[in-house]
Amino acid sequence: SLLLAVHFYSSPRAAPLIPSTALGVLLLLLSALLAYAGIRRNPGNGSLLVPLCLTLSSFWSGYGVILILAGQGVLPTPGDARDALLPGLATFTLALLLLAMVGFLCGEPLLALVATATSLASGHEVALHYSSSLGPSAVACSHLLVCLLGGYFALGRILHLLTKGRVVLPGTEKKAQEQGWASTGNPLVAPGLLLNVLSASVFCCRLLGVTPRLFLGQVPWLWAAATYQLGICVLCYRAMDVLVATAFGFTSILKFAGGYSLLHPTWQPGEPSLPTPLLLVFSILFAVLALFLSLQSPVDGLYLLLFVTYCIALACSPRGFFAGGPQGVAVAIFVASALVALIHLYNVRAKAKIPTGQGAVRALLARSSLLKLREGPDLHAPYLGYSRYADAEILTYACSVLASFALTATGDPQAPLATVVIPWVVVAGGILKLLGGSVAFARGKTLESSAFILYAVMWIIWGLARFAGLHGTSRSFHAAVGIVAFMLFNIFVVFCSLFLSTAWFFYSLTFMLVAGSFLLDAIHALPAGYDIAASLIFGLVSFYCFLAALASSTLEGCCLPMGKPLAQLSGVGVGATRCPHLPARKASSVKRIADILRNGGTCGIPTDTVYVLVAACSRPDAVEKAHRSKRQAQDRPMSLWISSLKQLEPAKHLFTPLLWDFMEAAWPSPISLVIPRGEWVDFLGMKDSAKYVGTPQSVAIRIPDCSVTTHLIDLVGPIVVTSANPTGEADTTHHNQVYAKLGDKVDAVLCAGPSPENVASTVVDCTKIDTGNIGFFRVGIIPKSQAGVRDMSRAPVLILVLILVLILILVLILILILVLLLVLILVLILILVLILILVLILVLVLILILLLVLILVLILILILIQSTSVLQILEQVQKKHLVVPSSATCPTKGWEELQAVHNGVGRAALGELDPDSEHHTRF
Repeated sequence: SLLLAVHFYSSPRAAPLIPSTALGVLLLLLSALLAYAGIRRNPGNGSLLVPLCLTLSSFWSGYGVILILAGQGVLPTPGDARDALLPGLATFTLALLLLAMVGFLCGEPLLALVATATSLASGHEVALHYSSSLGPSAVACSHLLVCLLGGYFALGRILHLLTKGRVVLPGTEKKAQEQGWASTGNPLVAPGLLLNVLSASVFCCRLLGVTPRLFLGQVPWLWAAATYQLGICVLCYRAMDVLVATAFGFTSILKFAGGYSLLHPTWQPGEPSLPTPLLLVFSILFAVLALFLSLQSPVDGLYLLLFVTYCIALACSPRGFFAGGPQGVAVAIFVASALVALIHLYNVRAKAKIPTGQGAVRALLARSSLLKLREGPDLHAPYLGYSRYADAEILTYACSVLASFALTATGDPQAPLATVVIPWVVVAGGILKLLGGSVAFARGKTLESSAFILYAVMWIIWGLARFAGLHGTSRSFHAAVGIVAFMLFNIFVVFCSLFLSTAWFFYSLTFMLVAGSFLLDAIHALPAGYDIAASLIFGLVSFYCFLAALASSTLEGCCLPMGKPLAQLSGVGVGATRCPHLPARKASSVKRIADILRNGGTCGIPTDTVYVLVAACSRPDAVEKAHRSKRQAQDRPMSLWISSLKQLEPAKHLFTPLLWDFMEAAWPSPISLVIPRGEWVDFLGMKDSAKYVGTPQSVAIRIPDCSVTTHLIDLVGPIVVTSANPTGEADTTHHNQVYAKLGDKVDAVLCAGPSPENVASTVVDCTKIDTGNIGFFRVGIIPKSQAGVRDMSRAPVLILVLILVLILILVLILILILVLLLVLILVLILILVLILILVLILVLVLILILLLVLILVLILILILIQSTSVLQILEQVQKKHLVVPSSATCPTKGWEELQAVHNGVGRAALGELDPDSEHHTRF
């Protein structure tokens, strides 16, 4: 906004202060940062910041590309720039007004003010393009207001972060969300719907006469909306909303196709033609998706029916996107998208929801014995626990359908670009399929991801070679060799799919037919109609897989079968039912795991860090079994866990008072203490298997800070613990990974979802604690409840400094406003205007640098005034056991030496103590 304010203040000059190309590049960079802020924001708190950031980012990116085109002479006349900017400006004026209205209604006034100011700036710019009497000053003032509001909000958040919530500016505080994600809905739906408004506005403006034509300058709005919708599609998979993610994937394909159609006249005269069969198939896919989506949200399902109508209108119009029929449907999509986006924005933040029919559908399905919706936290559980994304196979199969039916289009070989095939083959069959393969790989589906990525590369290469004119009318031997290589890879995929499912076998086998048609075309031996027949067969198989995946992810007990594996290898897939996976939230599950451990089994359980493999100390055979199953390395011995120090009470006399009190102060926590091995180990009942625990000199022991784990140890007694992964591999962070890594070597798994932490515990060497020395074998989790005590004596001074800095910044902002007003008054004196604006920019840069330096210094001060928690615990225990000798017996060296820390080891040195006192310890 500051860049645009300077741009519009200097726009009356013959040469703007910031060239259009430079301004466009800067806007693209800032839009990327704004999108990152929206993505990194946790959507679970229901804030409007996520849709605001994503909406503004898409606006600035499209705006920036148009400015670059204008600066490079692609849009030579002011009328071209105006016709290119108007659809986006009008859309974002409306979209930001909707965000502002919801913000005022739902108690987020500052975000609402930012949205209102940006909307006013867009509205003033629209008016400026139609009437120069308004002047650019109104636009610049609106952008300046956005700068002030954004700076105030950022300053409030920085103060809140640095002062730990003690200093909060009004309107910038974080409000606790009363309801979780499941009840508030997906906050990413609203920005995706607003992007549909943006793409529809391009065609609405043409139909309503706002813009005289459709041309190259409006493509950035369509492709920016499509690109951001692909990003929102990925985020919806992250939010476990499969159907909405699939819908946004579908609509993004339409936007890419529309942009391609508008771009086509720049290199070939005339309007491109659309493949009619493909659009009919696309309307069927939209209709099926709308049917399943209406089971979850009838409003969203009815909304998708508009796109069914849109595809049919495109199929019935020879001119495609340039015809009035599809543009009329685009007007309906514009209005409906705005209304549905308003509903989603309000329902995400407000307590009283606007009804969308979801409750009525659930009540209706509850009475039915045939249809039952899949619900619950394990609905989209990762295949092997490696990812928190939902399954993207629905979108991937649908893209296979679109790409295969796009091949049936018969275009002019002399003008291959005249038929709109590339968006369906390259974007749908290639880019979106790569997305689905990446998600499948993240979920641990190695074969499926390999096939999806292989097929996506094939669609991209062949689509560009054949339908973009890169292949030419002549055929090449090199292309045939490349296709043969793809077919060899696919033969391996077909063989592996024998062990996956029947549907997957036919899916990979029929793609071999498609690849065969590519090969025959490359060597001039393609029989008439073979490529169409092969594409139709592959498309029908893909459509069945699409229906099966859609039904299995939405409904229970009413799924189309994918079929059993056609072949079975010994050991593949067996044993999956022999290892029970029990939910940790149930007490009966913990009791069953305890029974298995008491009977000599080994189990994978969750902890306060990562998943571990455990065995009961009372069962020496189980301890030995755990050691054999891991092939434990000598430098990574197994450790002991207890639930409380009462389990070591019979052997308390074997521990020194200092060590006992140190254990009592440090636990429960993610801190493992390596203590000297002694006779106390015999009290645990491990007998001969004790040699597998620890080393001959020491044993690691811990009380975990996890209620489920400590309750299990209460039922079983002390347990032997090792990591739930083969030696040398990464830690296990999900219950599905336990069986995937250890297989039949584990007898049961207690399931608690993803680990709370991805780092193992801190391991402290306490073998020489009686000499005042501790060391660290591994620095892992530092428990927050035992975090270093801060020296808050400086807090008032820091707060005072911050307040003074804030006052200084506010004074500088007021001075800048006065300078800007002075520039506005003296705008006719061009030289003076230029000098003042340059000084203004220099002052702003200096202020920003000063503010960043101040923030870094404050952060360093706050870091330096806190100490390490483990050393503080040791110091407190040492003070408990320490008696300062009198000057008659030995000199006192002072308490300062207790603070000495060197290379991670705390040392304390005092004079000789009374050896007769049982509580005296020499450090």
